Amino acid sequence: MLKLNLMPTIKDRSRKRRGRGYGSGKGGHTSGRGQKGQKTRGKMQLWFEGGQLPLIRRLPFQRGKLRFNSLSPSSVVVNVEDLNRLSSKTEVTAKELEKKGLIRRDELHLPIKILGRGTLTVSLTVKLPTSEQAKKKIRAAGGIVLGLGSPPEERNKIS
Repeated sequence: MLKLNLMPTIKDRSRKRRGRGYGSGKGGHTSGRGQKGQKTRGKMQLWFEGGQLPLIRRLPFQRGKLRFNSLSPSSVVVNVEDLNRLSSKTEVTAKELEKKGLIRRDELHLPIKILGRGTLTVSLTVKLPTSEQAKKKIRAAGGIVLGLGSPPEERNKIS
């Protein structure tokens, strides 16, 4: 026969359902919402600012066909495997990448970064910012990295 004193104890309590009256486990007629006011009676939108003109209405309209684009420019990514299209001993700059069709002309004003996906078979002189993996692969192929973050002695090799 099952006895109550032999049953295992349950340590998890069910959550309190606030705002559901005296039997909800929270108690009292205000149920943890305070006395009076807007927050006791219902929900407010996340962007509600207490009646002040909201930020979204204070800002001017973004006009034109590019209004849904991001305001901050994203960087252009070129992988190491794409640099195999270039001939050996080439200086890798934004203009050179545009000539070879690796980036578009309208991307020349954006920041360009060389990332390390793939393998490199030609030795190049890279004058653009590169990731650590890309630097290792360029140097392993016999190339030189003169971009941002490279040591000064390597930057002074080719002037």
